[in-house]
Amino acid sequence: MIHVKSEKEIDLMREPCKIVKETLEFVGSRIQAGMSTKEVDELVERYIRSAGAYPSCLGYGGFPASACVSVNDMVVHGIPDSQTILKDGDIVSVDLCAYKNGYHGDACRTFKIGKVAPEIEQLVKVTEECFFKGIEGLRAGTPLFDIGAKVQKHAEAHGYGVIRSYTGHGIGKEMHEDPSVPNYGKLGTGVRLKAGTVICVEPMIALGSWRVKLLDDGWGAVTVDGKYAAHYENTLVVREDGVEILTL
Repeated sequence: MIHVKSEKEIDLMREPCKIVKETLEFVGSRIQAGMSTKEVDELVERYIRSAGAYPSCLGYGGFPASACVSVNDMVVHGIPDSQTILKDGDIVSVDLCAYKNGYHGDACRTFKIGKVAPEIEQLVKVTEECFFKGIEGLRAGTPLFDIGAKVQKHAEAHGYGVIRSYTGHGIGKEMHEDPSVPNYGKLGTGVRLKAGTVICVEPMIALGSWRVKLLDDGWGAVTVDGKYAAHYENTLVVREDGVEILTL
């Protein structure tokens, strides 16, 4: 069941969403070759806690870190550790949530480490574009699967795979709420979204196949062909005349 938020609830969500945005900016200004993914996670936790919020990912379903830090062919839910060292040419997706005022905010960015190959640079660029293509024309009354249809069209026009195993989602008092927001679909289908619906739209796009496999840790998901994947996400509110992006 989709819980449409009141203006009071949306106002309470603004602060955790702002903290998420600022945390990603903080990480982006510091992330570099030679850092471990654990050090990236420590940056996340330090910033979120300094803002008086709690890192929602920590302990969620047993997840042992404050952020999902996913390198290269890791699509999502990478567990940070001290052995994985970032190097020139890598890409790393940092997906994080903050909890404050009784509500969560959620976003992800894929960062480029040093000089990356042109085809990887293009993948990261197109993945971000997929988010904005997905929300083009989004307003109250838009069918839910229009978002994924537009994401899919843009990604596949570039020959990329659209991850199907993981989706966007509603968000509010819980980190994951209804509805699921796939990154693929058919125009004109799905529930019509109401004003006040708060969702996370998060294209996960792969250089090759859309198929993924789960690692033995039960969290990390990697592309089956070992090709790189990128991830871009924001929390947004559906409005009568468009959208309001809370994490930008």
